[in-house]
Amino acid sequence: MAIYAIAFVLFTLDLAKGASSGSAPVGEATTVAVVPERRKLARIAMSLTVLGFILQFAATMMRGFAASRVPWANMYEFAMTGTLVIVAVFLIVNLKWDMKFLGAFITGLVLLLLGLAATRYYVEVVPLPPALQSYWLVIHVFVATLATGFFALGFALSLMQLLQTKRENAVAANEKTRLGFLTRLPDSVQLENYAYRLIIIGFVMWTFTLIAGAIWAEKAWGRYWGWDTKEVWTFIIWTVYAGYIHARSTRGWRGTRSAWLAIVGFAAVIFNFTVVNIFFKGLHAYSGL
Repeated sequence: MAIYAIAFVLFTLDLAKGASSGSAPVGEATTVAVVPERRKLARIAMSLTVLGFILQFAATMMRGFAASRVPWANMYEFAMTGTLVIVAVFLIVNLKWDMKFLGAFITGLVLLLLGLAATRYYVEVVPLPPALQSYWLVIHVFVATLATGFFALGFALSLMQLLQTKRENAVAANEKTRLGFLTRLPDSVQLENYAYRLIIIGFVMWTFTLIAGAIWAEKAWGRYWGWDTKEVWTFIIWTVYAGYIHARSTRGWRGTRSAWLAIVGFAAVIFNFTVVNIFFKGLHAYSGL
């Protein structure tokens, strides 16, 4: 966690330097062409993020070896694996697009979730309940976690899009703004396009998660659907993101409206993996708490 904390500080300082750099907004073709000296902090932060990922991967694997199973059978383990996957998706996406500007959000989110897991959700290794003793635990939960990683990046991009839109409107109206740190980021349209592409990938995976969950439920409990709280919220998330994709592609919901839909979708994801797991009882009550 300490390595992620240092990376978070460096990513934040890199963004703050943009407020005084006076650079013009950049688009997809010029995002990676920022003056190298001004991205030194970001490059160091990315290196630390890679190191943090490697160490976290090792820790997660050791938890799995200790339990003799995949390390995502309770809230503590899911937080470990989930944040690991979010960082992995962030690093992989950066191989195609320069999204170091999301580093502060990603490392900050990982720090928050790991901190909560370590202080509130830690449990000792215990045997799996009978319903979880299935290969679907590997497939269903891993794909859901991977989808969450893409949704997290889409959420971060949508937040940046809203802020960038506000800055662009202020500049167009010749008004002062405190959002100068966004000048080195892609414009709001490009941020929205990035978010849309990543959310589509996450949505495909979430669709598989919903279908796989129904198949697993039939094998475990003898029915495909039972309106369990977890099942309902999984479907709610699917519906929100389906509405986001449909509205943006066919109804012309672009700009701030699509960004807010993406934000609502990720809020539902977080609610599903936290509040529903902890406070709602049902067949999916596997928080371990």
